[in-house]
Amino acid sequence: MWLIVKLPMRLQLVAGRMLGRLFKLLSSYRHTIARTNIGLCFPELDVRQQQQLVNRFYESLGMSLVETAFAFWADDRDFNRFGTLEGLEHIETARKQGNGVLLLSGHFCSLDFAGRILVKHHPVCFTYQKLRNRLIDSAIKRKRAQGSEILINRYDTRGFIKALKAGHVVWYAPDQDQARKNSVFAPFFGIPANTLTSTTKLVKLTSAVVLPFHIRRLPDSKGYALKISPPLENFPGASEVEDATRFNAILEAQVREHPEQYLWLHRRFKTRPVKGDKLYPQKPRRIRRKQRKLRKKNKGLT
Repeated sequence: MWLIVKLPMRLQLVAGRMLGRLFKLLSSYRHTIARTNIGLCFPELDVRQQQQLVNRFYESLGMSLVETAFAFWADDRDFNRFGTLEGLEHIETARKQGNGVLLLSGHFCSLDFAGRILVKHHPVCFTYQKLRNRLIDSAIKRKRAQGSEILINRYDTRGFIKALKAGHVVWYAPDQDQARKNSVFAPFFGIPANTLTSTTKLVKLTSAVVLPFHIRRLPDSKGYALKISPPLENFPGASEVEDATRFNAILEAQVREHPEQYLWLHRRFKTRPVKGDKLYPQKPRRIRRKQRKLRKKNKGLT
């Protein structure tokens, strides 16, 4: 990946698209998740159109691997050529008023690249999630810490509160299913989606300003456009369900603009309103674990 970063940007993205096609072939389980999500969210597309979108997504995913490498190893001056940021004044206004800022976004493919563009204009606190592979986890955490004002574990609620109360800008993406605790069901593409209520809770505890943040990869290797929208008015609203519905609607509008750039590999509809209703197959490692237990049990019986 370090070598790929030395290529011109157009060739880097070509290599990324090839990596994405390879990953689709190697991971049938994740392919099933992406195909299921896109089928659920875009029922108006026929089977062929849905598969075309899946293919474009995998190319986008492959490009995101190259973009992450670029974000880790490229020089700061390289980001002046490829990225623009609109709406910085909304952050400055909130900071002048003494408020912390939640940059509310979703999991789009170009996150790490967008992060490097963002910190060139204003210090930002980023989040991270511990990965199973210790080597990769250490490398990614170290690189993200270099560009982050404060690096916050996604489950560290106190860390979020402390940063926002201190007036920091925190990038936040609450668009992943994390079981029923601290969540409500709100529509996302017309489907009840288990949605975190942490955005509402954080704003109530810290009086932070919520600014929707949009990341977009431009066509033909022309770069990346980042947009910070004006603050959400009357937020929090009357209920957590209302707030979650509002966030999901904002995110859905962003996704519909360039659906191939959203991270469809996550099991967004894993938790269902009716327990036992499953939309995704079991994880392969869970199947293997059950098979090992069964083999041990049968061996004990013999």
